[in-house]
Amino acid sequence: MKIRAWLMVLLAAGCLIAIPAGAQSWDELSPTQQEVLQGFQGRWDDLPAERKQRLAAGAERWSEMDDEQKTQARDRFRRWRGLDPEQRQRIRDRYRDFKSLPPDEQQRVRENFRRFREMSPEQRDRLRERWQDMTPEQRERVRDRMRSLTPAQRQRVIDRMKNRQPGGG
Repeated sequence: MKIRAWLMVLLAAGCLIAIPAGAQSWDELSPTQQEVLQGFQGRWDDLPAERKQRLAAGAERWSEMDDEQKTQARDRFRRWRGLDPEQRQRIRDRYRDFKSLPPDEQQRVRENFRRFREMSPEQRDRLRERWQDMTPEQRERVRDRMRSLTPAQRQRVIDRMKNRQPGGG
């Protein structure tokens, strides 16, 4: 797969680092960045400045990855390419919404995602089924209730829910 494809997964995943705003010409890129971005060399000057910055940052990030990280990035990109355009747009929209949250809300979302990943596959399936069986109004009430709780209260609710489920702990 082309290097450009690998860079796109990095861009989509938000795994980029900042580069100086002045590094806009091809000659100002590091030799490593030029090597990774060689497919863009002929049209580099025609790219918008923001895209140049994102690509240069992605190339820098790519060059700092070890082999395992590159393999994981390739796998994520393969999955990304397998999504239909509507799915990709939903992911972009969710990412944009997440980035617009205050830092404490972002942390809460990360913590909830961590807890979800730690559940057994059976627990995740039951949780998904319960969520899908709810009406939109019920879902909103659950969201509102959970938002109003402190992290410790939220954890107690989650623990109680796990204990009520067969095999839940």
